[in-house]
Amino acid sequence: MKLGNNLRVLRAKKDITQEDLAEAVGVSRQTINAIELGKFNPSVITALNLAKFFDAAVEEVFFLEGEKS
Repeated sequence: MKLGNNLRVLRAKKDITQEDLAEAVGVSRQTINAIELGKFNPSVITALNLAKFFDAAVEEVFFLEGEKS
């Protein structure tokens, strides 16, 4: 199974760039880009930091493809 995410949608709702998000959670813009494209699975710490940034549950940010509701 592949890990999917809603980062692009969540960023759009807050009107922030990949760079803004990367700085807020302590990773590079390239890391955010790779996560959004499904080329990289974040560490648990990064996933939790992303969820915290968006004030969302981890399951609202990440999902297993094929299980998205």
